[in-house]
Amino acid sequence: MNDVRSLLARRGFLLATGATALALTAACGTGATPDTENAPDGTPQAGGRLRAAFAGGGANETLDPHATNLFVDAARAKALYDKLADFGADLAAVPRLAEKWEPDDALATWRVTLRKATFHDGRPVTAEDVLYSYRRIADPRGTFRAKASLEPIDLDASRALNPSTVEFRLKRPYAEFPNVLAAFGTYIVPAGTTAFGKPVGSGPFSFVSFTPGSSLVVKRNDAYWEGAPYLDTLEFVIASEESARVSALLGGQVEYAHELNPATARTHEGQGRIDVIRLPGSAMQGFVMKTDRPPFDDPRVRRAFFLIADRKELVDGALSGAGEIGNDLFGKGYQYYADTLPQRAQDLAKARALLKEAGAEGLRVTLDTAPAATGFVEAAGIFKEQAAKAGVTVEVRVGNKDTYWKDILSSGTFASYRSGAMPIESHISQRLLTGSTTNATRWQRKDFDDLYRQAQATRDEKRRGALYERMQRRLYDEGGFLIWGFADWIVATAPRVRGVSDQAPANTLDWARFDRIWLA
Repeated sequence: MNDVRSLLARRGFLLATGATALALTAACGTGATPDTENAPDGTPQAGGRLRAAFAGGGANETLDPHATNLFVDAARAKALYDKLADFGADLAAVPRLAEKWEPDDALATWRVTLRKATFHDGRPVTAEDVLYSYRRIADPRGTFRAKASLEPIDLDASRALNPSTVEFRLKRPYAEFPNVLAAFGTYIVPAGTTAFGKPVGSGPFSFVSFTPGSSLVVKRNDAYWEGAPYLDTLEFVIASEESARVSALLGGQVEYAHELNPATARTHEGQGRIDVIRLPGSAMQGFVMKTDRPPFDDPRVRRAFFLIADRKELVDGALSGAGEIGNDLFGKGYQYYADTLPQRAQDLAKARALLKEAGAEGLRVTLDTAPAATGFVEAAGIFKEQAAKAGVTVEVRVGNKDTYWKDILSSGTFASYRSGAMPIESHISQRLLTGSTTNATRWQRKDFDDLYRQAQATRDEKRRGALYERMQRRLYDEGGFLIWGFADWIVATAPRVRGVSDQAPANTLDWARFDRIWLA
């Protein structure tokens, strides 16, 4: 084991000074135990083995970071690899392997300077590795999730200026280009890599062993560019049922259990056997109204439904109180969020008046839902009762959870919806432009598209923020997202685990930061 003092010095006491991590955690399991003699409980300590339980993807799991889809994929990829950037707690991009980025005056060419970092086999991370990784992701023959995120880049025209500088040529001005560098699944692998049986990355841990659908073991990377992790060894174990993850945590077989439902968390919170960590703002919860078809092609009907919702009742009933109310806008607490707009409250009289004005008295609608996410079916039932008070009959139709997201994209009129954390710019570009591929509300407005393009051609952040506020005001008044809440993401750890932040949403930089976690 490395000398504790030198290891902490290399890490710069990041945890002790408040730059703590979020997400998965675990306490000491089998293997080496941390040296706790004479160490204050809040002081980071080196050593130990941590075991973290996640839901998995079965025997076909892979360590190819570009094939990342599940939470366990993302956590394993973060341990083994790095991206050029990642998202901070406010969903603004922050540098990782990229030391800095600079656009030209037109915001159509960006130069990215790499920091000094090495892969696990000692090779330096270079501009050619970056271009190879992005071109592999964007290959039209592939199906990698991050392909859509890289669409703005002209990768044929992009080039390595020198080993530490990449020049990205874009297809159009893009002020928020750093969001691309931070996009889900955009990890950097060594140029020429095609096999991932024994992966080589630049992340804080290096590969030891992998059994798909069962276990991944990694060890501390002492040469990590941000400083070596505290843990000696980290093991990801698969337990797809929540009850199995919680039982393993309570029984001491693991020290971290990912993704607890609110009821389970409430049962165990404060009992002393496990610690429950709530990651705020991790999942937007709401309903989508399709604005291109009756009855929601009339904005008065959409506004009536905004006013039917009792948001606190929905959060309390569908999420067991594990979250906060929404205001029909995505990204509460994120960069550019329009927090000056008044918080909506239930107003059944005004909702009835709007429906009467729209000629929609006695309205009947079908609400599609499925057990595809925590609280979906429960929220549908609660909203059905709320709508009845405004004279609206809601028929709840429970569909197939395995095909739900595909089914609601184009069919139906009204459906349950959830989204994980992403920048507000990404939410708009992926879901609210005329050409967006996941536009579940069918919101298609040329003037709105023009505002987005104007924002992306605006270099000044304050002016760009004003344009985002105009877009959000429009969505607040007549959009198709009824966003009633933001759910906490819940994880649990053994009591001896330290270094887990509760201030960042899931899938941001400080989520799954095993390199920031230590054992007391």
